[in-house]
Amino acid sequence: MAQPQKESLRALSEQEERELQRLVKATSERLDVVRRAKVLLSVAAGQPFTEAAHQANLKSGDGVGKLVKRFNEHGLAALSIAVGRGRKVTYASAQQARILQEVQRQPDRQEDGTATWSLKTLERALRKSDLPQVGASTIRQVLHEAGYSFQQTRTWCRTGYALRKRKSGTVTTYDEQTPEKKD
Repeated sequence: MAQPQKESLRALSEQEERELQRLVKATSERLDVVRRAKVLLSVAAGQPFTEAAHQANLKSGDGVGKLVKRFNEHGLAALSIAVGRGRKVTYASAQQARILQEVQRQPDRQEDGTATWSLKTLERALRKSDLPQVGASTIRQVLHEAGYSFQQTRTWCRTGYALRKRKSGTVTTYDEQTPEKKD
């Protein structure tokens, strides 16, 4: 026997119903949003939560009950993923800045055991200092977001920047076409 529905769906406004109909028919909308819209329309038509979940290819009516509760409180904003879901940020901006600071430092052959940075040598150097749990994949992600790429010289360099020798000395130059070349 099905459990009774704790909270019923409030009456949909005409605008909300039109938007839900549009979302159900949309082919370019995210699948999870379309499924939630289908569920809400089914519940508004008078179907029980479990039947509405079945029609929208969801596993159970429990999620439908939570969606109905969110919709009653927040309206159409309930179709997007609820606040607090997803993976939490492991390394905040301070730790990311520390990773970028370390990669900009010239490695010491005696202390770091290398003349050029690789992911593993960066990982070792950061673990020795103040980020004991940092991994190579996290370092790679932070470097890519900051615009670095692993070059043929096997060092991490800022993309688009180059050191050029001039009569006046060494100068850092930037290639203005870097964003177009990356694409």
